[in-house]
Amino acid sequence: MKENMIKAYSWMQAMMKSEKGQGMVEYALVLVFIVAIAAYFIGSGGLGEGVKSAVDATTSTLKASAK
Repeated sequence: MKENMIKAYSWMQAMMKSEKGQGMVEYALVLVFIVAIAAYFIGSGGLGEGVKSAVDATTSTLKASAK
């Protein structure tokens, strides 16, 4: 995991040296930020439990209507 992070960091530094890569680096940073926030909320239990209960309710409704 640490090796992958170092490679990603090195890649971002190389891309930042060129104008062409700047947009890609900015996009990657925004994407990482969004994923980190989503992981925090899902891992904290509140959102994760809500999604799980919604999926369970949908599954049971679909099973009941399929009979």
